[in-house]
Amino acid sequence: MPAAFLKHPFMSQHALAECDDEAMVRAMLAFELALAEVQEASGAVPAGVSQQMREQLEHAHFPVAEIAEGIASGGNVAIPFVKQSRALLADDLKRYWHQGATSQDVVDTALMLLLKPRLVALNELLLRCRSAATALMVTHIDTPMVGRTLMQQALPITFGVKVAHWAIGLEQARRRLSAVELPVQFGGAVGVHSGWDNLGLEWMDALAERLGLSVPVLPWHTDRYPIHALGTALDAVAGAAEKIALDVSLLTQTEVGEVAEPSAPGMGESSSMPHKRNPVRSALIRGAARQVHGHTSVLINAAAQPLERGLGEWHAEWAPLMESALLVEGALEQVAVLLEGLEVYPDNMWRNLSATGGGIMAEPVARLLAPTLGTDRAKAVSAEAAETSRREARAYAEVLLTHPDVKEIIDPEALRNACDPALYLGSSAAQVIRARKWLEAQ
Repeated sequence: MPAAFLKHPFMSQHALAECDDEAMVRAMLAFELALAEVQEASGAVPAGVSQQMREQLEHAHFPVAEIAEGIASGGNVAIPFVKQSRALLADDLKRYWHQGATSQDVVDTALMLLLKPRLVALNELLLRCRSAATALMVTHIDTPMVGRTLMQQALPITFGVKVAHWAIGLEQARRRLSAVELPVQFGGAVGVHSGWDNLGLEWMDALAERLGLSVPVLPWHTDRYPIHALGTALDAVAGAAEKIALDVSLLTQTEVGEVAEPSAPGMGESSSMPHKRNPVRSALIRGAARQVHGHTSVLINAAAQPLERGLGEWHAEWAPLMESALLVEGALEQVAVLLEGLEVYPDNMWRNLSATGGGIMAEPVARLLAPTLGTDRAKAVSAEAAETSRREARAYAEVLLTHPDVKEIIDPEALRNACDPALYLGSSAAQVIRARKWLEAQ
């Protein structure tokens, strides 16, 4: 499969380089060396053995292709890796290698080690997005635009409050992701440290400390909450990013033109239409998010695993989990650039507010007329005037002022104010202020 053409464009290239096959080998090696060290500290391995193992393996060449070929017979990468690494050890050390561990301990812990720097990178990107969004929403706290429901013009809002909702979505997801724990895995064949009694739990705790991972209550071979929690947290980030990309792509439409993605040489060009400036960053974000949503469904459906070892469910987690992290990181790289350089066109926003000839303000006009005309008649008059305004391309306020049920009854200045979108923004500005306080609280 041409992964570089079909998959990698949606992923973080930097992250990909840190999560290749060699990185997985190094993560598995880190687990095994740490295990030997904690076992040596408890007296289960002779003094000096763990250091000799490190010296013999830390800079050794591991045949990645051979390890990959061995997966088919064992069902996971740990089995051929343990065989290859043991073969590289001196004969008097071999018996102490992988002592008390099982293949799932190796793979699960290695994945946690690979994901740990990815979560750090995701948090940094989300903080960068938060900073950019905060600046954008403050700048446009009073910039009126059309609020749209069911894809139609509804009532005025500000662009600042729209961005505030983007920012809150990302920050909520960031806080959720930051609470996710990456636990060490160590339980042995059936999760009870067979043959080692209470030493097993001591080693599990010591492994977590040595590797910089969290300490689980118990081995979690078929208790897959850590994977479920991480997968759904990554999906929440993807959803928040996708919301921004979807809104931006809709607002960039030629007929709308309220925002544009940051310009860059060649960015957004069409293969056949020179005039086009496609929202490519939004497309990449949404493409990545859609893949994450699919991966999350796999992780959710693998949460219940049989007895003491999964049969296919565990195996199904590996690629979706790692790819989700890489896809989310790639999406956030695009979101950060998008928010930092988003081009905003207030004049076009104001133009679109006037697209109905002012009919967008029929609701506040009906409220103004209701005390005099009654609720039902006020709604009917405001709707009639909106339709006339649209059909005859006349200003809504002027149509109302000539309406027989309105003229000489309602103060013209009050009516014009009721027709002014900039005076009907509700709590938009207050929401931006409130959102900024919340965002900056953590």
